[in-house]
Amino acid sequence: MIKKHFLIPFLFIVVVFQGLVAQQDAQYTQYMFNTLSVNPAYAGSRGQLSFAGLYRSQWVGLDGAPETFTLNLHSPIRNSRLGYGVSIVNDNIGDGVVQETYLDAVLSYTIDVGLDSKLSFGLKAGGNMLNLDFNGLRNFDQEVVNQDNIDNQFSPNFGLGLYYHTDRFYAGVSAPNILETEYFDNARGDVNSVNFLATERINFYVITGYVFDLNADLKFKPALLTKAVGGAPLQVDLSANFLYAEKFSFGAAYRLDAAISALAGFQITDQIMLGLAYDRETTELGGTQFNDGSFEVFLRLELVKAFQKTVSPRFF
Repeated sequence: MIKKHFLIPFLFIVVVFQGLVAQQDAQYTQYMFNTLSVNPAYAGSRGQLSFAGLYRSQWVGLDGAPETFTLNLHSPIRNSRLGYGVSIVNDNIGDGVVQETYLDAVLSYTIDVGLDSKLSFGLKAGGNMLNLDFNGLRNFDQEVVNQDNIDNQFSPNFGLGLYYHTDRFYAGVSAPNILETEYFDNARGDVNSVNFLATERINFYVITGYVFDLNADLKFKPALLTKAVGGAPLQVDLSANFLYAEKFSFGAAYRLDAAISALAGFQITDQIMLGLAYDRETTELGGTQFNDGSFEVFLRLELVKAFQKTVSPRFF
């Protein structure tokens, strides 16, 4: 009960009132494997039909803490420069108090800019469905919310991205959601009711990484993701992974002024990869006795063999 009384007002302030300033996209520790969620130009870059799923449980131990499910499916189109895909992201906060689902179709176009380098242009179109149940807040003492629920409110959106990659290096810039949607403001129309506004802000991403050969069996894979959104602190994620025998990866990551992380990955077969990550917040919230950190599980399946006769190993 102590945890609930702490968390529900906290979530109400963060999720709703922070919307007055900005609302950010979901965050990922294993962003280097989940690129399509932040950059549509990544579609088809693996050279084959590829599926990726990610589950993130944030602040484990806090009742109603955020959960994120992500599903991506993408592929190149045979004998063309085009790639296509589908991206689904679901956020659940407060055990159903706030549920938001993004569903997008993705298209990319790739050109050769060198012997082994490519530049891809990406476009995604779709939207998100928002459900906000204020009854979940009214169930707790001292919570007075004079606001109608939001049920299945659909908001269209689109996004853009650029993605440059070679066999060893990649860099991309993107804005996955361009339209700044206002979700609600005095929904009752009552001048005496509480007024507040939640607005989707444009999130700008920069992502990059490189693969270094340390010896015949060991590779070093640093990666960086930077996310900027108006009205919120700059998010910088820096990771350092090591890949052994192209089968087992391990490393650590740091989110600026927010968290430190441990990562591990297993290339079970040529077609199946499993990734795990654990975050420990470096903020005051991370020091609370009922916050056990955040966990991520990632799964990638290569569903169809590469279209090309000879394909170099894909490290990202």
